[in-house]
Amino acid sequence: MKYTVETAIIGGGITGAATAYELAKRGVDVALIDGKDLNTEASGRNAGSLHGMIQHPSFREFGEEWARNFLPALGMLQDSLEIWETLSDELGVDLEVTRNGGLLIGASEEQLAAIGRKVAIEQEAGYPSRMLDQAELRQMAPWVSDAMLGAEYMPTEGKANPLVTAPAYARSARAAGARFVLGSPVTAITRSGDGYLVVAGENSIHARSLVLAAGDGLPALGRMLSLDIPVTSEPVQVTATEPVRPLVKHLVYYAGDKLTLKQAHSGALLIGGGWPARQNAEGEWVVNPDSLRDNLRVAVTVAPSIGRAQVFRTWAGIGNATPDLLPLLGEYESMPGVFIGMYPHMGLTAGPLMGRILADLTTGITPDRDLTPFSPTRFAA
Repeated sequence: MKYTVETAIIGGGITGAATAYELAKRGVDVALIDGKDLNTEASGRNAGSLHGMIQHPSFREFGEEWARNFLPALGMLQDSLEIWETLSDELGVDLEVTRNGGLLIGASEEQLAAIGRKVAIEQEAGYPSRMLDQAELRQMAPWVSDAMLGAEYMPTEGKANPLVTAPAYARSARAAGARFVLGSPVTAITRSGDGYLVVAGENSIHARSLVLAAGDGLPALGRMLSLDIPVTSEPVQVTATEPVRPLVKHLVYYAGDKLTLKQAHSGALLIGGGWPARQNAEGEWVVNPDSLRDNLRVAVTVAPSIGRAQVFRTWAGIGNATPDLLPLLGEYESMPGVFIGMYPHMGLTAGPLMGRILADLTTGITPDRDLTPFSPTRFAA
């Protein structure tokens, strides 16, 4: 089929679906294209963390200068968290949003000192993180191991259900007039007249502007437009247990190893933290038993009482990154009308705000923040 629209969005995760919604409710004729279906990649396979702090593994790896350079991106997370607060009402779907805060737990004085340096940077920038001693940590999270000596607390953090969020955005976008071209991989993008022609399966979509929001597929889309998009893909996995009694109220990290731990509304404990999946003989990303064992070991080290919970399932997903771990957000000067939106590692959290900013950019509205640090051409030689 042939379509002519004002804006075509490539990518059916939360950023693409949120952009489609924001544009459609403004009266823009928009089509969202995905080679598979909605929410089948990173947006639907993560553990639902809503992040609001500088991530500690990145801080340890790249240091304080990187952390200060990351502050504009942290501001995006914090602002997006405010959108999450009322998003269920806006979309008419219970997204299971809970914001009880996040705990980055340490088990040694060395770990706590490193956490403290990170907290100092967050506080200098005006964010409400603070350090907890062991007694305060135990009061807030009585299930933690006695070996844990303290933590950072960031009150803005929380969790949501990633399985329902992008589809909820898409449903509202469709109700506002957005079109969807699903199950049709993009095979070509060419400049055509005053816009771009996208070939997706048997469909030809002519659009005045394009939004590239395909995460893992961005490098291939870039090559169609002679653009270098330095996005890497990192296969990771997440584990869910059987439902257990209410226990873990916060989004939990551990400074001693890779871990995220939280409890869903269903009662299931969700355990992750970036442990790698593996490839099978067919080249598909599947669960890595070694990562599963090590991830559970770390979780029980921090929270011994969860060791009695039965594991129900573990699944593989994709995490995406950029070389400096800052978002790609903006227009390509060499390709007027082509915009990109990708937030590394924490795209679920940033998705609602990314959708609003991309809708502003494609309709000629100046965003309410400086996007220079996120320029998609900042890595050009």
